[in-house]
Amino acid sequence: MPIDKILVVEDNEIMCKELAHQMRQRRYNADTALTLAAAREQIAREDFDVVFLDLRLPDGEGIQLLRELQERPQRPIVIVTTGQAAVQTAVECMRFGAFDYLTKPYSFAEIEASLQKAENFTQLLKVNRFLSREAPDEASGELLGNSRPMDELRQLIRKVARTDATVLIQGESGTGKELVARALYNESARSGAPFIRVNCASVPETLIESEFFGHERGAFTGALNKREGRFELAHGGTILLDEVSEISPSLQAKLLRVLQEREFERIGGTRTIKVDVRVIATTNRRLEESITRNEFRQDLYFRLNVVPVHVVPLRERIDDIHYLAGQFMQRFARKHGVHVLGLTASSLTALHEHSWPGNVRELQNVIERAVILCGDNAEIEPRHLGLAGDGGVTEALNVSPLRRIAQPAAPDKDFPTLSELEKQHILAALAQCHDNRTHAARLLDISVRTLRNKLNEYNGKSTGALVAKEVAL
Repeated sequence: MPIDKILVVEDNEIMCKELAHQMRQRRYNADTALTLAAAREQIAREDFDVVFLDLRLPDGEGIQLLRELQERPQRPIVIVTTGQAAVQTAVECMRFGAFDYLTKPYSFAEIEASLQKAENFTQLLKVNRFLSREAPDEASGELLGNSRPMDELRQLIRKVARTDATVLIQGESGTGKELVARALYNESARSGAPFIRVNCASVPETLIESEFFGHERGAFTGALNKREGRFELAHGGTILLDEVSEISPSLQAKLLRVLQEREFERIGGTRTIKVDVRVIATTNRRLEESITRNEFRQDLYFRLNVVPVHVVPLRERIDDIHYLAGQFMQRFARKHGVHVLGLTASSLTALHEHSWPGNVRELQNVIERAVILCGDNAEIEPRHLGLAGDGGVTEALNVSPLRRIAQPAAPDKDFPTLSELEKQHILAALAQCHDNRTHAARLLDISVRTLRNKLNEYNGKSTGALVAKEVAL
C-alpha cells in the first residue's frame, strides 16, 4: 500500500474527527489538525503521504500551507477541500501543486475515489524513482536458443506464467535465470504492474531487511526519512529475489511470514502492511544441500519451491552455441560499430569444444571480446576468442589452478598448498569475470561476502603486485 499516513486539516472538529475515523477504518494511519499552526507542527514532526487541506482555517488560508509543502524535499499529496466551488480558486490550488479538489459537502465515495487516484499515482512515482536508480539491466533480452531443453523451458514458462504461483528458478551461474524470471513476468497477468528485483547477494547483511521491508524515520542512525521496501514497491506486481540463498537465517524467518501471510512491518514501525505480490526466486546453489548444512530453512524452501524451474547449463545444449554466438556477434558489432564478416569454421569448432563453466554469460563475454579484437571487415578466428593460449592471460582465464595440478609438479618447484590453490583459483575466476565480484562469486558458488573476505585476507598477507591489483579492482 503506497499511502500510509494521512493528515486531515479541517476547522470543523466533528467533520475532522469523522473523516479521520473513516480513514482509520480503511487501515490508514490518520492524524488531525484544526489550525494551520497545528498542521505545521505535525508536518515538521512526521512525514505524511496525503494531506486533506481545508482552505479556510481560523488562523489563515490553507493555500499558504499548500505553497509551503511544495518546497519540502518530501512533498505529500495535497487534496484540497472547500465550501466554495469557485473555478478561479480551484485553478489557483492546482497551480500551487494540489493533486485534487473536492467541494463540500462531499461524500465518502468521493474521498475514496480521490484516495485511489492518489494510491495509483504514488505507486507509479515510487516505482519510477526506484527504477531510475537501478543500473542498466543486462538481462532484459529474450530467451535465445532452438534446442530441445529451451523449447521445453518455454513451454513450462507459458504454463506457469498465467498463474500467481511462487516460482523457484535453479541453475548454474550464467545460465539466464533472470531472463526466465522476466519471461514469467512478461507473460503473466501482472505484466502491466511493477517488476521489482533485489539481488540478495549484493546488498550488505545490515541493510537487506530495510531493502526488503523498508523503515520508518528514525528507526536507526541515518534513517532521516521513511522509506518503502521493495515488497511494498512491488504491490500489485512481481518481486524477484535474486540469489535468495544468500540471505541470513533471521531474515529467512521474516521472509517466510511474508510468503505465508503477505504482510510485514517496516523496521521501526508497528503498522502491519499487506501486499499483493507474486514472488519469483533464483539460486545457483543446491538448496537441498544448504538445508542439510543448516544454512537454509526447510520450511522456506517448501514455500518457495511451489513450481520448480531448472535452467540447464550451456554444455547440455550444445546445439544452441552456434546460434547464440551468431546473435551475440550481431549485437556487439552494432554496439561497438564494427563490421564483422562472421565466424570461421575453426572458431565454431573451438566454441563447441569449450566446456563453458560460465555458461551463456561466458559465451557472451567471449564473443564481445572477439568482435572488438577482430576489427572491421574480418572474420572471427580462434585467436580472437581467447579460449586457448600459450601460457599468457588467455590460459589463465580458462584453465583453473585445480586443473593445472592434474599434472605432476616440476621437481624444482614447491608443491602448492591448499590455501595457495584456493587463492589462485579465486583470482582466476576474477580474471575470467573481468573483475566483476558478483559474477566471480556466482562462478565459484560462494557468496559475494565470502569472496570479499577472501580478497581482504589475501591483501593482508600478500605483497605480490598481482594480488594487490586484483583486490584493488
